[in-house]
Amino acid sequence: MIRKEDVYKIGRLGKVHGVKGEITFMFDDDVFDRVDADYLVLEVDGILVPFFIEEYRFRSDSTAIMKFEDIDTQERARELTNCDVYFPHALVPVEEGPVTFSFLVGFDLIEATTGQLVGRIAAIDDQTANVLFELEDGTLIPAADDLVTEIDQKKRQIRMTLPDGLLSL
Repeated sequence: MIRKEDVYKIGRLGKVHGVKGEITFMFDDDVFDRVDADYLVLEVDGILVPFFIEEYRFRSDSTAIMKFEDIDTQERARELTNCDVYFPHALVPVEEGPVTFSFLVGFDLIEATTGQLVGRIAAIDDQTANVLFELEDGTLIPAADDLVTEIDQKKRQIRMTLPDGLLSL
């Protein structure tokens, strides 16, 4: 069984494309292409299910036309419209480069100066100009690059230097 903490959201399926089971995929992270993934995880009726990729082609920097194995008709593809798409953390190579905000969901946030665990990132609030980490207890932390001191993908931790008094608000 695939657990929510083992994956992170990379996009959403849109409308059906054509009659042979293709579907539009809007994504925030092209990790599926960078690591040559065999499958993506879809949330179908609240259950995380792996779907093997037959082929895909890019339409833009954030949209692809996706074809999954055994999804061969317009009707079968329509059943997947509006499904959230996830990618397994275990398949993401540890790299020094930048990661997407959605990748950080489930990471522990550590205050860099004290080493204190602040909380676990439950969601990303990107509805405003300033992106925020929403912790499991509801606390909002600015996701500003200048506050981040380290991202440890192996330990699933992000270290940040937080402004004095932020946690007492």
